[in-house]
Amino acid sequence: MPDIQKTLVLLKPDALQRDLLGEIIARFERKGLKIVGMKFIRLNDAMLDEHYAHLADKPFFAGLKKFMMQTPVVGMVFEGFGAIEEVRKIVGSTNPLSADAGTIRADFSMAVPSNLIHASDSVENAQAEVNRFFAPEEIFQYEKITDKFVFGEGI
Repeated sequence: MPDIQKTLVLLKPDALQRDLLGEIIARFERKGLKIVGMKFIRLNDAMLDEHYAHLADKPFFAGLKKFMMQTPVVGMVFEGFGAIEEVRKIVGSTNPLSADAGTIRADFSMAVPSNLIHASDSVENAQAEVNRFFAPEEIFQYEKITDKFVFGEGI
């Protein structure tokens, strides 16, 4: 069984503008992932320079930053077995036109960067990204009734 992991999800400005927050969050909840952190974040140049450092030399970088700063984003930390990979499956391919049917990006988006969502892609990036956007006191531990069954303490 995979390890219990935490991973970061950012709902981008287009998700907020298109009133898709509830629909998107519900998909993660239905999967059984636990929300252990959630907040609005107003991104700034420094945050985006760090978060998208791997894209800084791309011609679209300035446009990406402008797009990401037009409204707050919704930052969330999810926890669960193999959470990083499971979130990535639900989110779908970066390019919505090649995303598998039934994923968030395939169902609700047509283009990059307006592909609605960012999700951590590795254990290392998940740890760094959670720490970038959330202080330790903003991440909560609590028991849900389903934890007893999901984590093997039930029947």
